Amino acid sequence: MRLKDKVAIITGAAKGIGFATAKRFAEEGAKVIIADVNPDAVKVAADLIPGAEGYVVNVTDRASIEAAVDQIMQRHGRIDILINNAGITQDARLVKMTEAQFDTVIDVNLKGVFNCTQLVVPHMLEAGKGAVVNASSVVGIYGNFGQTNYSATKFGVIGFTKTWARELGAKGIRVNAVCPGFIATEMVKAMPENILKDIERRSWLGRLGTPEEMANVYLFLASDEASYVNGVALEASGGISL
Repeated sequence: MRLKDKVAIITGAAKGIGFATAKRFAEEGAKVIIADVNPDAVKVAADLIPGAEGYVVNVTDRASIEAAVDQIMQRHGRIDILINNAGITQDARLVKMTEAQFDTVIDVNLKGVFNCTQLVVPHMLEAGKGAVVNASSVVGIYGNFGQTNYSATKFGVIGFTKTWARELGAKGIRVNAVCPGFIATEMVKAMPENILKDIERRSWLGRLGTPEEMANVYLFLASDEASYVNGVALEASGGISL
């Protein structure tokens, strides 16, 4: 088992890529911590994964993160892996986007990653080891029409990743990012049918990705198999950018 006995916090883990990652990590022996903002969804997700623990966490609320981290440390005495997966979209063209739409996405997708990492990393530093994996996106490499706010956050997450890899690598903590393409989650499947068909045509694999495929990418970067991988923004998009 590639993650045997490791304690892994996964934000946004109640559904989509986060849930698939939590399930995959549990299969590989990790003690999975499901962190999400929706209490009912947290309970359902934790019940579906043997041995998983659920924590109601709002990544924009540092107090809720601190409370969860304190409980996890009291219970397990360690945090080995942090998967910063929580994220939202509120799309609009630049001229139509409201300040509230911009600020909300920045707060969750960018500051939320900062909050969680800043509050978890001191425990990794004390242990002298750890792995952080941040959710970016192909949109964070190439941009996307109607996603000024989302693109900015995902570009920013890559900046976090590169910077933290420099700051923390020598301390035994690896920091990497995953840049998924268009994955068949609820968020993506809510897009208009004509847009989804166009995405499938643009992919050299001819289809959307699956949450389970992304979970395997997270698994690799979080595991000791990636022990010499640091500061990478790994595109997992089916070649849509080619």
